[in-house]
Amino acid sequence: MHLDLLTLYGLAIGTLLVSAAMTLWERQARPERSTALGIWAGGYALLAAGCGLAIARTHLPAPGGWALSNLVILSGYLLILNGIGHVNGRRYGQLSAGILAVVALVWAAGGFANQAMFWNYWSAFPIALACGLAARELLRDGPLRSMRSLPLPVAITGGHAIFYAFRSLVLPVLVAHHGGDILPAVGEATLYEGVLYSVAMPMALLALVREEAQGHLLAASRTDFLTGLGNRQRFFEEGVPMLRGDAPLSLLAFDLDHFKTINDRWGHAAGDEVLKSFARVAREIVGKDALLVRLGGEEFAALLPGEDSWGAQQVGEAVARRLAATGNGEDGRIRATVSVGVAEYGVDGSDLQTLMSTADRALYAAKAMGRNRTAFARPLTLVTHA
Repeated sequence: MHLDLLTLYGLAIGTLLVSAAMTLWERQARPERSTALGIWAGGYALLAAGCGLAIARTHLPAPGGWALSNLVILSGYLLILNGIGHVNGRRYGQLSAGILAVVALVWAAGGFANQAMFWNYWSAFPIALACGLAARELLRDGPLRSMRSLPLPVAITGGHAIFYAFRSLVLPVLVAHHGGDILPAVGEATLYEGVLYSVAMPMALLALVREEAQGHLLAASRTDFLTGLGNRQRFFEEGVPMLRGDAPLSLLAFDLDHFKTINDRWGHAAGDEVLKSFARVAREIVGKDALLVRLGGEEFAALLPGEDSWGAQQVGEAVARRLAATGNGEDGRIRATVSVGVAEYGVDGSDLQTLMSTADRALYAAKAMGRNRTAFARPLTLVTHA
């Protein structure tokens, strides 16, 4: 089926307006990305307006209609770039204004004498630049870099950049060798490709935003709200894969001593502060490679890759000493201690559930021996004071 240029322009305008509306609708459900979504919606609306101006460009004073259409369309692409940059924490406002100023000056300087050449060739270059910068920004370090759906918008905007670079740099050479008869076909191909872009790029960016939101929800479901540590679900999801290979690995089980007494005497808000204080102390000492979680209440656990039971014992004692020396509350009068149980993978158990049971027995032994200490749950249990 053959579609004339006016129909293709109409399709592009319609899909861009629908994309703008869908993006604004998504904005209501994604407040953390409301600015970027709003910028993208504005970009799609400008692209639609630019297509409308392109239809009417021959009815406006030359070369005003041609230049205005090019500038409005370019502004739409630059807004899409700015929305992507906003997500990554980078700004392109000054660069965008500079590009628009240069394009406007070039149209003013040479557009009257060469409006057809400018429209067919030169006007494509800044669009290729804007789309190329958008693809580059998507690939730079930022929250979007880890998204599984990232290759899709990179391919779409990168392909769009290549197509417009072809129009700007290669098409003039082809026309010089083969004549201007190929221009109508290229113009039709431009609109077909533009319709595809107007559908695919908004959907790809929405997919990124939704994947990011899904990731946040998943992370929240695996995170303890009070302390910011992982929770029991995360412990089993990430802990089981850690029990592989021959490298040493140990488990520390923590239980804050007399925590109910702290709550009863100082109140639950003070108890929460103690829990957060322990989380900060433990996170600092166990290191970034350890899997540290709050199992529930005043119970915590840490998987320590690369540590045998003796090394884990030293880590547990360091946590206990630091916590005992840390004052809590407004005047620092609330003091807390912790009992710690140690279990080593391959020695005290070969699966996570067994290691937890073994570490719990060691924890009970530490409490039976007077609390504020670290213990093993083996025959001839070695108990050391923190």
